Amino acid sequence: MKVPPENSHFLLSNNLISSVLDDIPLINDFKGKWSSMAAKLSDLRAQLIDVSEFPNSSSNPLSLDFLHSVVETLTQAASLSHKCRNPGVSDGKLKTQSDILSVLTKLDCLLKDGDVLIKSEILHDGVISSSSSRREAVRAESRNLITRLQIGSIESRVLAIDSLLQLLNEDDKNVTIAAAQGAVPVLVRLLDSSSLELKEKAVAAISIVSTVDGVKNVMIAEGIVLLNHLLRILDSGSGFAKEKSCLALQSLSISKQNARSIGSRGGISSLLEICEAGTPGSQASAAAVLRNLASFNEIKENFIEENGVIVLLGLLTSGTPLAQENAIGCLCNLVGDDDNLKLLIVKEGGIEFLKIFWDSVPSVRSLEVAVELLSLLASCSPIAETLISEGFLDRLLPVLSCGVLGARIAAARAVYELSFCAKARKEMGESGFITPLINMLDGKSVDEKTAAAKALSSLLQYNGNRRIFQKEERGIVSAVHLLDPSILNLDKKYPVSLLASVVISSKCRKLMAAAGAASYLQKLVEMNVEGSKKLLVSLSRAKIWGVFARS
Repeated sequence: MKVPPENSHFLLSNNLISSVLDDIPLINDFKGKWSSMAAKLSDLRAQLIDVSEFPNSSSNPLSLDFLHSVVETLTQAASLSHKCRNPGVSDGKLKTQSDILSVLTKLDCLLKDGDVLIKSEILHDGVISSSSSRREAVRAESRNLITRLQIGSIESRVLAIDSLLQLLNEDDKNVTIAAAQGAVPVLVRLLDSSSLELKEKAVAAISIVSTVDGVKNVMIAEGIVLLNHLLRILDSGSGFAKEKSCLALQSLSISKQNARSIGSRGGISSLLEICEAGTPGSQASAAAVLRNLASFNEIKENFIEENGVIVLLGLLTSGTPLAQENAIGCLCNLVGDDDNLKLLIVKEGGIEFLKIFWDSVPSVRSLEVAVELLSLLASCSPIAETLISEGFLDRLLPVLSCGVLGARIAAARAVYELSFCAKARKEMGESGFITPLINMLDGKSVDEKTAAAKALSSLLQYNGNRRIFQKEERGIVSAVHLLDPSILNLDKKYPVSLLASVVISSKCRKLMAAAGAASYLQKLVEMNVEGSKKLLVSLSRAKIWGVFARS
């Protein structure tokens, strides 16, 4: 065996192995177990030769710790073989058998640790100099910590995961580097640990990885194994562990396959229980997972069976702002076109809860889901009437001019749903809804343009609103530009409809003609866009073909 002179551990280990192997043929009791030990000792000797061939084996801290454990176990084995070779000093068969099994177990752990040490490549790592890049330093530290998580005692692994958590919390780049070094599979295996502390810290580390977009796929690749661990934690873990498990599940639950697995394994029931009685942080995270799950139609039945709507509404009265936002988002995904669920929400006080959230929301960005829920509820006419009487028009108007695109789009969609009758259209027109919707026609997003055109096409069915719209000349021009077939993914029937509502005005017809409406409409007629032919005929009868030719 190659023995570096500067490290006595290698020499001592080799001598101890030789001593035990010499004793074994002379031992008469438990021959099968001693034969098994001989095989393990031979494997360990070969492994030590491999370790000794690394240039840093005599200085690497992990290598030294490993060698210290080897010497400790081999010393115990040598003492035991000496006793068994001399029955006069034996401690009795039961005690001896127990001691042999203990040594065999320790040898198994050492062989496993040695294999991890050799494969980890940390013995290739030299001392990181001050001139080395930070990335290289983090990479080497990650390899070191990941190896330490797999070898040694529970206490040493807890120390290693504490250091890993500190590294991961410093920077998202550190998370990416650690994941590239194989941290995630190792952390997942730690979720099987008998140590509650190690298990909780492992799920905390996994939750950090789950928040970094570039490495989420590494976690998702762990599939059903990780999913089952996280779901078990939801049932029996501490409040801290449940919160971290929910954070990790947020990334996993965006997959349809994982969503099905969560639903079939009782995950929705566990998540709803956390929403009812968990810590504030775990409630917000659980609601976020439920929000993802509710977007899959086949999972919705699970929510109904577990009275999910009632639980989510309860969270609106007691949860943190983030928990409330996620609960509303979940309700949005649940209700869809289901009028029965919408009526249930109203019956259980949902409108009042929505008002309270709306009036206390910390930012307009958080308001987006509330506006979306308003729009969904308003699509049911009896509810729309109640919403108007509860003062939601005054709440909705300023959102049309806010700086958050998603909130503006949701608000315009809500306007369309709320304008279900002449009385509602009249009230919105007199309240000032027309001008901000005209502004949205010039938005950069196609979704914003579409939502605004759709809302205006409904509002302009009321004659008084048409007069307001006609005063805004830029509204005509902006609507005509939306007819352009080169603007993709925009439903042309809405700008066609709103222009048709004002085409009777000669002033509006001239503005349409000057903006090039005829050429656009001719193309839309060929595309069979609803209402385009009728609008083109209306313009033709005005006998302004000369203007059309110039456009």
